[in-house]
Amino acid sequence: MTQSGLAVFDMDGTLLDSLPDIADCVREILASHGLPPVSDAAVRGMIGNGVHALVESLIRLTDPDGRAGLNATQTVSQFLSLYTPRATRLSRLFPGTEEALKTLRKHGWTLAVCTNKPEAAARHILDAFNLTPLFASIGAGDSFPARKPDPAHLLGTIALAGGQPASTVMIGDMMPDLLAARGSNVRSLFAAWGYGDPAFAREADASAVGMAEVPGKVMALLG
Repeated sequence: MTQSGLAVFDMDGTLLDSLPDIADCVREILASHGLPPVSDAAVRGMIGNGVHALVESLIRLTDPDGRAGLNATQTVSQFLSLYTPRATRLSRLFPGTEEALKTLRKHGWTLAVCTNKPEAAARHILDAFNLTPLFASIGAGDSFPARKPDPAHLLGTIALAGGQPASTVMIGDMMPDLLAARGSNVRSLFAAWGYGDPAFAREADASAVGMAEVPGKVMALLG
């Protein structure tokens, strides 16, 4: 019988293709400061370390000399006010996401989310896609004093879900996910369909090319 445990999912680039909405908000911010737009590809490279890191990357790219007045604190507030209400306008779950989550639940697994996205936005998204009831805990970027890659973020999420690191698998597409797993002594599954460099797979215990593979891969890691 396959051993069950806790499957912890990253959000952006793992459960959700959130790039279109994030990029739209970034371009609206730039336009409000008279700056030219940036491509989806440029924004994609800024995702994964939370809103503050995204804004810092944006400022370095578009206003390095400060002439346009992109203040980090104000820009974070502007981004959150734009993004949170419309976080699912263009974003979509990756193919097979709901089916994979329900398959894991059917096999006795507990599910959780560990994301650097703010909690209000994360809950708004899960509610919009009717996924909230599937998750035992949501550890967001502002839920704890630390956030990924700090293992305290993942360990806090695991504790909220009633799990144990030894029976947990972290599923994510970026190095903060994999580093948090390593620092927590948690097995990791690289989401190769997401936003991360394919080379990141070398840092994970296993890799999956799509959500349809996740249940089998996750079960095998604890089998």
